[in-house]
Amino acid sequence: MSSPFDVLGLPASGELTDDDVRSAWRRTAAATHPDRADGGDPAAFAAAAAAYTLLRTPAGRAEALAEKTEPGGGRVPGDPVPSTSWLASAAATTAWQIRNGRPARLAVRLLAATAGATIAVTAIGWQPASVAIITGTLTWLLLTGRPDLAAWRGASRRPR
Repeated sequence: MSSPFDVLGLPASGELTDDDVRSAWRRTAAATHPDRADGGDPAAFAAAAAAYTLLRTPAGRAEALAEKTEPGGGRVPGDPVPSTSWLASAAATTAWQIRNGRPARLAVRLLAATAGATIAVTAIGWQPASVAIITGTLTWLLLTGRPDLAAWRGASRRPR
């Protein structure tokens, strides 16, 4: 996989300006745009657009330069690969908070909520109010279970 600098035909340098990146983007886009009479090159245009999106700001250029110059593409061996899914990130965060919090107390609260909802629904039977009882029980669990979760104390301890 080529770097964003290579895609736009730029030298990998910290000396690049916004104008340098913009002119390289325009030159590449004009040569590869799918609306050209010859059909252009949609794959190359998409790669150039992604490269321009990254390199158009000084912070983006610094990040791309760091990834290009560090061995291993900027990653430390053994570090987990960042997840692209917000659901996976939320699950990892919640698992970390439970494991480093008070899991036994949280389990007792979960059992109490499940038992309370089950007893209430069994006693009145399944009817429209049963959904409200279950919702109320889950709300109680969310409001009272928060102290049993660990708070983030530092970015180095947070899962990636």
